[in-house]
Amino acid sequence: MRIIHSLTEMSSWSNDQAASGFTIGLVPTMGFFHEGHLSLMRAAVDMADKVVVSLFVNPIQFGPNEDLETYPRNFDQDCKLADHQGVDVIFAPHANEMYPDGFQTAVSVESITKYLCGASRPGHFDGVATVLTKLFHVTRADKAVFGEKDYQQLAVIRRMVTDLNFDVEILGHPIVREEDGLALSSRNCYLDKNERATALCLYESLVMTRRDAASGVLDASELSLRIREHILSFSGTGIDYVSFVDQDTLEPVDIVDGKTLLALAVRVNNVRLIDNCLILAEQGIS
Repeated sequence: MRIIHSLTEMSSWSNDQAASGFTIGLVPTMGFFHEGHLSLMRAAVDMADKVVVSLFVNPIQFGPNEDLETYPRNFDQDCKLADHQGVDVIFAPHANEMYPDGFQTAVSVESITKYLCGASRPGHFDGVATVLTKLFHVTRADKAVFGEKDYQQLAVIRRMVTDLNFDVEILGHPIVREEDGLALSSRNCYLDKNERATALCLYESLVMTRRDAASGVLDASELSLRIREHILSFSGTGIDYVSFVDQDTLEPVDIVDGKTLLALAVRVNNVRLIDNCLILAEQGIS
């Protein structure tokens, strides 16, 4: 496996692969890999000739009071794990090359970013869209794989790719969970034993709501109230949002139907966690 830091070297490698007729799969990450990341890599290996994993803690998608400086990092371990999945390149650019002095261009996706994390993290999705525009360009990716845990991010990128005619196929991959249901996240490492137990309130809320909806309770306000009561019954929890939204537009809905996504963002003390599921989907929670 090759490790590349330079944008010029990454572009050269990508151009060589394309000239040789190889398809390129991209897995964008911020590192500190867990099984969720590794499953994305394996999916990319199965669908592309060459796989690039970008490893970049993107400063422009963090707000002023967020965890940019303390975001978990373990570059050497990440490289070993990626190598074991059959990844061809780790692309780990330096921030000062991605955003050199004088950098002043941003990519903004409008309506779909008004909701959920976009409402509570101003500018976050501009940072996401901008960095992915650069990554798509530099890696010449034919396909890119994203986890469905960051559902809004996936929706935003699909919208951007459609609107700007990017020649890259965007693929979503189901949420990977611990045996007890907790969605895997790099930020889970911040949780102590008690907080880890409390964090299960997100998954429990998804299960509870699917059960309630299946029994005929389809009023989003009523379901939201039940969720809030459940989450706030745990010590140290704070709710960023409990939202019932259309799975395509992310606009809020009043009555749950087959296209309704439940999206949660909850703080367990200082750790912000997200989760989601389709309420009336026939399959279980991924």
